[in-house]
Amino acid sequence: MNKIIASIFGIGYIKGGGTLAAIVTCPLIWAIWQLNISWTLLIATIVITLLGIYVGDKVEPEWGKDSYRVVIDEVAGMMVTMLFIPANLYLLLGGLVLFRFFDILKPLYIRRMEALPGGTGVMMDDVLAGVYGNIVLQIVVVLFKF
Repeated sequence: MNKIIASIFGIGYIKGGGTLAAIVTCPLIWAIWQLNISWTLLIATIVITLLGIYVGDKVEPEWGKDSYRVVIDEVAGMMVTMLFIPANLYLLLGGLVLFRFFDILKPLYIRRMEALPGGTGVMMDDVLAGVYGNIVLQIVVVLFKF
């Protein structure tokens, strides 16, 4: 079960699984936005992040440190990117691009998060990439009055 969750039902086994996991998260975020309950995305993000730390710890002994098969971190990072952002398709697509940009290039101390132990290191680099993506989106929202 830990492998299924960590790989998001096998997405992690596919080439480009991280990007695919982030893309698959977009309709989930959209659906949560439709609930129109502001804290729902925050609670879901916290739950996914904590679950990712747990399963990351469980699969690391067999899969190794920060295995490409673990893509629950991309789900959490994408959700962090979209926290407190208005429900807007363009912002969601922009958030996807920003999150993947920060996640792939790992600037501004993101790479250092990988050094944290176990599942925490697996998750925190993507969470920080999501924070940076969210900051950029917040600026876009203010400047362009979304």
